[in-house]
Amino acid sequence: METLLSTVHYWLVDHPVIRQYEWKQGQTLGASPLFVVVTLISYPSVTLFLHRFAVLPDLSTAAAFRHVAAVHSMILCLLSLAMAVGCTLATHHQMPSWRWVVCFPVDPATLSRGPVFFWGYVCYLSKILEFIDTLLILLGGSRSRRRLSFLHVFHHAGVVVAGYLILSTAQSMLPVALVTNAAVHVLMYAYYFLCALGHRPRWKKLVTDCQIIQFVFGLVMSGLMLYYHFTGLGCSGVRALFYNTAFVAVLLTMFLDFHSTSYSSKKRKDHDN
Repeated sequence: METLLSTVHYWLVDHPVIRQYEWKQGQTLGASPLFVVVTLISYPSVTLFLHRFAVLPDLSTAAAFRHVAAVHSMILCLLSLAMAVGCTLATHHQMPSWRWVVCFPVDPATLSRGPVFFWGYVCYLSKILEFIDTLLILLGGSRSRRRLSFLHVFHHAGVVVAGYLILSTAQSMLPVALVTNAAVHVLMYAYYFLCALGHRPRWKKLVTDCQIIQFVFGLVMSGLMLYYHFTGLGCSGVRALFYNTAFVAVLLTMFLDFHSTSYSSKKRKDHDN
């Protein structure tokens, strides 16, 4: 068991690529405002065009399509698991104290480098990979396309900005945000994987509930970070945190509305039947 843990720790924390990782503004792939702007323009524009104007085939009954959807979901499920475990181990390895988990010190030496920020970068790139979710929805037929909402597009686009700001400013709260987000995505993509195989689990509501809990927990921890910032020597990346906190607050409001609309309506329908 000890050998297994040592092996896992090496591949998720101590490997030279992970241990020596550093975000270099303008050099690292995706490390520029231009990349974010192009992404924010391209993703919604292409989505809107395909949804409104393009004649897309209905591939929902094609076995190959279901296999592609299943593979995509499994990749993101396993990647999310690696991020959650990797960032947890990296945080334990890198943190000088528990306060560091919530509040990186304001210091020129606090740069986006090391294992924790490596997993933050992997998470940032994974949000681009998640755009494939939208394509799969569009190719899944009219019933699937009804799932495509403003919330879906806004969520997918906004997390790219959030990821960029976290890495470019060495924003505090990265370990908390990454581990909770990745853990929820393990559950969510496991659900999508089973759906792609034709086994629709009965715990869809649980996925939404966990997302809402994640947002509430993030807002509470943001409050703790601001407490540390204003009562101590300050925390790194506070300006970026203001955007991310507002973004999470908006998402929480939208998810609560979605939860109320979707599950209350279903409950009333089941009761009427």
